[in-house]
Amino acid sequence: MSNLKSAAMAIISGLAVTLLVGSNVQAESDNHVISQPTGSVANDQERLSRPTSASKQRQHQTSHRTGRSEPMLAQATKTEIAKKSHRLILQVNSNEPAIMNLVLNNASNVAQYYGERGEPVSIEIVTFGPGLHMLRDDTSPVKPRIEVLAMSHPEISFRACGNTQENMRKSENRDIQLIPQATVVASGVVRVMELQEQGWSYVKP
Repeated sequence: MSNLKSAAMAIISGLAVTLLVGSNVQAESDNHVISQPTGSVANDQERLSRPTSASKQRQHQTSHRTGRSEPMLAQATKTEIAKKSHRLILQVNSNEPAIMNLVLNNASNVAQYYGERGEPVSIEIVTFGPGLHMLRDDTSPVKPRIEVLAMSHPEISFRACGNTQENMRKSENRDIQLIPQATVVASGVVRVMELQEQGWSYVKP
């Protein structure tokens, strides 16, 4: 009888220990499961707050575009403006000294204007018809002024119509001498037209 009681007590003690150990193991397991999501959420938040390499690269590219490209573009624009070339045609087809002087005034003013700004300019004074007298050595009323202007402003050139020169030669039955600053072109009108087609500005007095 005593042995049976002892055996019963041993069984009961064993069951109690088993139940106690099982409860502790389950509690530890539950604590582990509960704490795991908290760590995952924290890790996820950390990953979200930490910039990725792709975002860093995008930020660098944006900074490069806004911080460097715009000044370089502005500098390129300034350089392009500074190097822009201006080209002007002035026509003379009248034998009036007042018209010739007006054209020379315009040429001188334009050359001085862009010269003071450091911008290149080319000016052609094209003569034809009665305007050829402006460049004739024997009849030009503005020959002394052309000599001075040509020395001070080499960007101004003078063109004489070859057709007009030939017609005057036939009409007067003698060679038509031009001043040294004049260059003969085949046709004054064609010269004006071709320069306009190349983008030159055209002014007629």
